[in-house]
Amino acid sequence: MRCASHWGMVCCLTLEWLALGVWVGGLLVLIGAVIPAVFNTFGGQDSGGLFLTQAFEGYNRFVIGAVAIMCAASWYRWWSGDPAVAVSRSEWALLAGMVVIAGSIIVVLHPYAAALQAQAFAVKEEAARKAAFEALFRILMPVRSLYMVNLVLGILLIGIKAKRSLHRDGVLT
Repeated sequence: MRCASHWGMVCCLTLEWLALGVWVGGLLVLIGAVIPAVFNTFGGQDSGGLFLTQAFEGYNRFVIGAVAIMCAASWYRWWSGDPAVAVSRSEWALLAGMVVIAGSIIVVLHPYAAALQAQAFAVKEEAARKAAFEALFRILMPVRSLYMVNLVLGILLIGIKAKRSLHRDGVLT
């Protein structure tokens, strides 16, 4: 067992929970509050769509930070060799899945959707504009689905960590 300081582990676990809270909580706020507010407040599809694109770009920047923190914290817990904070295979699998999905959204799908959105907003002719929006909505469906899958994976990861905490503290046997 390597020597990981008590306060180092407290900081590690705190940052890990905070990053997971930002990941899951941020997405819940976007889905549950921001999206409905935008579509119930903004005057047009163009301004609301641009606002949501910017909101998700901001969320994605937070996710990049959360990924870095959660991966570093998981590595530190593994490196410590302390069985009380060991990283289970299911934690590694969920985290890896979340990172792959987030990476796919951030690096490939979101920029492509933003480009399609810009094209759709730039077109003035009605038939071409309709076709451009159809192309945009075709890409937004898998993006939305992947965000939802990542939300569920994040909630499952919270559950695994909570269960481990309860077992470690002797609450569940």
